[in-house]
Amino acid sequence: MILDILYFILGVGLIIGGANYLTEGASTLARRFGVSPLVVGLTIVAFGTSSPELIVSLTSALKGSADISLGNVVGSNLFNVLAIGGVTALVAPISITRGTLKREIPLMLLASFVLFFMVLDRVFDPTATANVITRSEGLTLLAFFLIFLSYTFAIAKGHPGDTHAVSDSPNSYPLWLQLLFIFGGLAALVWGGDLFVSSASSIASALGMSESFIGLTIVAAGTSLPELATSVVAALKKQPEIAVGNIVGSNIFNIFFILGTTATVQPIRASGIGVLDLVVMTAAALLLYIFALLFGDKVIKRGEGLILLSCYIAYTIYLITQL
Repeated sequence: MILDILYFILGVGLIIGGANYLTEGASTLARRFGVSPLVVGLTIVAFGTSSPELIVSLTSALKGSADISLGNVVGSNLFNVLAIGGVTALVAPISITRGTLKREIPLMLLASFVLFFMVLDRVFDPTATANVITRSEGLTLLAFFLIFLSYTFAIAKGHPGDTHAVSDSPNSYPLWLQLLFIFGGLAALVWGGDLFVSSASSIASALGMSESFIGLTIVAAGTSLPELATSVVAALKKQPEIAVGNIVGSNIFNIFFILGTTATVQPIRASGIGVLDLVVMTAAALLLYIFALLFGDKVIKRGEGLILLSCYIAYTIYLITQL
């Protein structure tokens, strides 16, 4: 048990470190060869911050731990909105742009509803024998992701100053070190993902917990650490509006790209993730949207942040009582 906990912590460290170095190396290498900061920000950096969820979900599905795979995405989306959004708003009220309110948050809601209907086969089709995200549904999610990516590029072209640029100079590292960052980061991600999933499954078995509970809580929080760090630092630097883009973008990425990729490689059989978990995930996205609309000021205040965080604590307590 102790060894599994150590492996779990080591896996988290390898995943976060690997994602950081892979992003760093790939970004500087791309810019060395003349790729624009905008393209780097929208592709490599975005992928890098979501690679922990991707590695864990894909590894879990391939190892037959589908509940960890799906629970990771559902739990991460819940953690992003309720915990990260709540904590960030408590640090500093979150300003939301008109574009985010009209486009990105509704798209996050759409992603949540799409996942809701894809997972609950037995609810919407009485003849279904199991809840499964099939390969064709995975491809559908990837198609949504391509539309979202195309839209993001189109918006970015209309706002050339918003480059999401990586701050480092393309020549800040020698070529050999950039390559080492890329391959070393990738190796750390793969190894960390393997350790993370194996140890999480072992801990769940030893404590009598379900894989869905581990996926919805510990695994989800662990893989969301990069987003948590980014949002809190942004709030401390008096840039809380960055947190919304971080939260909303990550949730869209999680459902459309990560689950789409995972289900395309290996269909995901959902047995432990139920109606309530998906309802809470969708309700969290809706709550964020409602708070942003309240009083027409497009700001999530500290009181609303406290409500978000309280909802996450209440949901976690409920999960614990169901063990």
